[in-house]
Amino acid sequence: MAVFFNDHFAATENALLHVSDLTLQRGYAIFDFCRTKNRRPLFLNDHLDRFYTSAAAMHLPVRYNKEELAAIIHELIERTLQDETGIRILLTGGYSADGYQPASPNLIITCNVVKTAGLADFERGITAITYEYQRELPSVKSVNYMMAVWLQPLLKEKKAADVLYHYNGIITEFPRSNIFIVTKDQRLITPSRHMLRGITRKQVLSIAARQMDVEERDIHLEELLQAAETFLTSTTKRIMPVLAIDGNTIGDGKPGPITRRLYHEFLQLEQQYNN
Repeated sequence: MAVFFNDHFAATENALLHVSDLTLQRGYAIFDFCRTKNRRPLFLNDHLDRFYTSAAAMHLPVRYNKEELAAIIHELIERTLQDETGIRILLTGGYSADGYQPASPNLIITCNVVKTAGLADFERGITAITYEYQRELPSVKSVNYMMAVWLQPLLKEKKAADVLYHYNGIITEFPRSNIFIVTKDQRLITPSRHMLRGITRKQVLSIAARQMDVEERDIHLEELLQAAETFLTSTTKRIMPVLAIDGNTIGDGKPGPITRRLYHEFLQLEQQYNN
């Protein structure tokens, strides 16, 4: 499988980081991730915009402009020879002389086969638990998933698929997904702060705004548990119903009609984007 490393394409086994890189020394790096369909990256401009925003926020210069980076990604997709893949763009803190100060960043772009949730996954939905935690620099897509990884044993113990973060009684996000609720009077609400603004989230907000009232604001835990429907959004999960939280059934415990409608309209958007 091919990889792009700084200024050239290489085989995966030859794309190696030195131990002095701040990604290894301090966990200092940002990334973005998009999915391809029929060898075309979905919503690439949005992903690149977020990548450059994260890089600037972390004081990491990118050696290529947006058009050059898009061209590299397209060539990498062609070299990989797979119709549906995940593109991961990683920008590291660089080879630090003292293990603390950032240096010239290393750019690594990978293209690997990815599993995307399908209709059967949608129908099953997921269950989740909540946990009080606030990510550092939440608007940045950093590589820091320490809490999410640390919570994996608890998820297994609770037999839950994911964990929803909240802080001071206000929900924010899943480690890799955004959260939406549908109220009993059919308003769509999603958090407005202290979280990463997902690309699928952006598309769902646009789709939904054409047909119902949409709000971006704080959502309290009590409001979450009283929702008629709840779902998450992400690049690989698309739209996924959340059927129970902390053992409390949401709605009737099945994917709701609004969630279902948004899901199928998002699939149509994917298809239109790909044509």
